[in-house]
Amino acid sequence: MKFILDHIFLVGIAVLSGGALLWPALTQRGKKATPLEVTQLINRGKATIVDVRDADAFAAGHLRDARNIPLKDLKGRTGELDKLKSKTAVVVCQKGTRAYGAAKVLEQAGFTDVVVLDGGIDAWQTQGLPTTK
Repeated sequence: MKFILDHIFLVGIAVLSGGALLWPALTQRGKKATPLEVTQLINRGKATIVDVRDADAFAAGHLRDARNIPLKDLKGRTGELDKLKSKTAVVVCQKGTRAYGAAKVLEQAGFTDVVVLDGGIDAWQTQGLPTTK
């Protein structure tokens, strides 16, 4: 206890830095799927791919049959996906972090099965999986 009181500043920094490291893991709510799991969903025809990157990043390479709806436009354009609510919605972004917000928007729009591509398009390409332009 004496050590903690004598070094309160250092203990505070250690606690804050530990919290900062844990924050991303604690705030990411929702289901995620590995590139392999997404590949299986695509091959079975049970997935709708929603790419929430901007148009330039989408044009550089995207998953086959993906629909590009930038994250900033997603709330206003969920109606475009109404016919696909029976399928699993796979949300894709560059690194897999922004997709959680998009997944929440889709769930609020009535999608019952929404997953995020873990690691985003970067993880997909790292696995050597194909993209189209």
